[in-house]
Amino acid sequence: MRKGIHPEYHPVVFMDSTTDFKFLSRSTKSSSETIEWEDGNTYPLIRVEISSNSHPFYTGKQKFIQADGRVDRFNKKYGLKENA
Repeated sequence: MRKGIHPEYHPVVFMDSTTDFKFLSRSTKSSSETIEWEDGNTYPLIRVEISSNSHPFYTGKQKFIQADGRVDRFNKKYGLKENA
């Protein structure tokens, strides 16, 4: 690899703003805000709006809406009307 063209890859703490869930990972993103982690070291803190702790798919709170298929939508729009 060429030297001097790649961004610095370092450990950072990501914090979910809605649930205050924090996890340590590595990233090229940096922040002026820092936090002391459980291991006693200080890392840059990056706030995120959603994480696996608050995302509906991962928490099991996702709502499934029955979506009509293409044929059903076509029949609703252009299909024959039943006489009541």
